Amino acid sequence: MKEISKVFGEKKVLDQVNLRVPEKSIFGFVGKNGSGKTTTMNIILGLLEASGGEVFVCGEKVKYGETKTNRHIGYLPDVPAFYDYMTAMEYLRLCGEISGLHKTKSVEKAGELLDLVGLKDEQEKIMTFSRGMKQRLGLAQALINEPKLLICDEPSSALDPIGRKKILDILLSIKGKTTVLFSSHILSDIERVCDRVAFLDKGCIQVQGGIGDLLSRTSQNKYLVQFSSPKDCNRLDDFLRSGKEKVSIERDKISLLINFASKQVGGHYLLDSFNQTGLVPLKFEKLETSLEDLFEEVVGWNSIGYLPKRNLLKVFEPKSSWSSYSFLQ
Repeated sequence: MKEISKVFGEKKVLDQVNLRVPEKSIFGFVGKNGSGKTTTMNIILGLLEASGGEVFVCGEKVKYGETKTNRHIGYLPDVPAFYDYMTAMEYLRLCGEISGLHKTKSVEKAGELLDLVGLKDEQEKIMTFSRGMKQRLGLAQALINEPKLLICDEPSSALDPIGRKKILDILLSIKGKTTVLFSSHILSDIERVCDRVAFLDKGCIQVQGGIGDLLSRTSQNKYLVQFSSPKDCNRLDDFLRSGKEKVSIERDKISLLINFASKQVGGHYLLDSFNQTGLVPLKFEKLETSLEDLFEEVVGWNSIGYLPKRNLLKVFEPKSSWSSYSFLQ
């Protein structure tokens, strides 16, 4: 996808979006509501005309209103629709035949996919299925034509923890077999299954790259320290704030969440602080940087909601060094 723009009236929804999804990867596509994720996917599917730029799927250019490139694509919307008077097997067989499979092959493929998504023994009509079961059936439907690119639009967002785990386990089971574009706002899900990620905000790609590489570039340097009394917590808080190292601190009565501005400062500095103050913590640990930390730093969001956007540190400059464009291969 190269320099894709989309304008509705006077509103620019996408602004020169460059996106590369490597073959056989699971690629996380993250953004808040209204950031342009669904618009992007509809352009990839040829359902929406871009105002500028171009998209290639498997080397073929996507053209608005034409479905030629969709033979390479499987699509799972956030709320899949079915003929709910059918059983899962009947429905998948129908989908297989519509996609061009021979009846015998359609039955065989439907059985394989129902086994994959844990619905092989379900004989009831789809109308009796739970939301999670329908989502897994939708994933089986999206895979019936053995797509080279699977697009999943918020596949786990409305599911309970067990349902989410089942969807993620299925995606992990096909890792390396097909390319997956996985749109979600649940960052822990993205971090669990994806190789690479892109953050979309205000119609622009703010950052994209390998998750491990991006996490190593974040400015987060966090430690959790816990004491037995609020008094000890207050003493360390006052000591660190008056010290020479720049630090931000979040706290409750007996715990401090400490984030040092410099990555060169950390555990040794805290140990020296304990020695100088005579404090002995109940708990002292370095916290691993998460995708949520990165998203909060780049876009301005945490698990509670959206936060005022922070000034980005040099670690995120220049973007061009690790958000270069290419096409869906």
